Amino acid sequence: MDFSTPRDLVGYGRHLPEVHWPGEARIAVQFVVNYEEGGESTIMDGEKASESLLSEIVGAQPWPGQRNLNMESIYEYGSRAGFWRLWRLFTSRNVPVTVYGVTLAMARNPDAVAAMKEADWEIASHGYRWLEYKDFTEEEERRHIADAVRLHTELTGSHPLGLYQGKPSDNTLKLVIEEGGFLYSSDSYADELPYWVPGKTPETPHLIIPYTLDANDMRFATPQGFNSGDQFFTYLKDTFDVLYEEGAEGSPKMMNIGLHCRLVGRPGRAAALARFVDYVLSKDKVWIAKRVDIAHHWHAHHKPEGGL
Repeated sequence: MDFSTPRDLVGYGRHLPEVHWPGEARIAVQFVVNYEEGGESTIMDGEKASESLLSEIVGAQPWPGQRNLNMESIYEYGSRAGFWRLWRLFTSRNVPVTVYGVTLAMARNPDAVAAMKEADWEIASHGYRWLEYKDFTEEEERRHIADAVRLHTELTGSHPLGLYQGKPSDNTLKLVIEEGGFLYSSDSYADELPYWVPGKTPETPHLIIPYTLDANDMRFATPQGFNSGDQFFTYLKDTFDVLYEEGAEGSPKMMNIGLHCRLVGRPGRAAALARFVDYVLSKDKVWIAKRVDIAHHWHAHHKPEGGL
């Protein structure tokens, strides 16, 4: 019986790489602000139905051929109010952040993009639109990636070095590697450390920096998720504490925290996030990094010899 599969179910296994984060940190902590508001599904931008995901309306369904004004205003809260609360929270503490920026959303709020740049946040690409790319042809997705890179570069002044499509297709990774300008991509939840996959050639492997769906405020908007800020804080703290202890025992890892302006940007949730940020800042031997910093570190210290 043939048990072979194109999936990698082994990873590092029991033989973890010898990781030395800067300053011999026990843990690398990374905050992601997803900036999606204005790039979601809407019939006004050519989709067949309204947006239905990740809002206060848990279990919402798409409305074919109609606008959902409640959904739209919830998203608008994210760009109008939630973003600025998160911006103040992180900049007041001088905490580095990576933004996953949906390109069309950024184009519709230049002041937010200016604030991201002012804070020296990394602005990675979250695709041209926040859509289900599994429903796109390969050529359509290739065109969207090209459009995302072009417009992102116009808006920010530089090519994005990371990409998280978020709703990828079977073709996404291939197209990201084909584009050639990305230092890393993040459409994976498979590990607690970065890892390499084959690139254009054996000598040019492609870096995956895995992301998270559990240490993520999206669980405020799912049936089995967080009901209060205390639950969010406790889950983040427990995750941090376990990884921090493992790092003290010689096995440093990476902790990602996923955030959305329209979700954790609400006051009752932002309070819990602030408590967690302050908890992290109270610890020593912690490297709070942008994802591109982690990518540069892995390229410098963990490039596979001879390629893949």
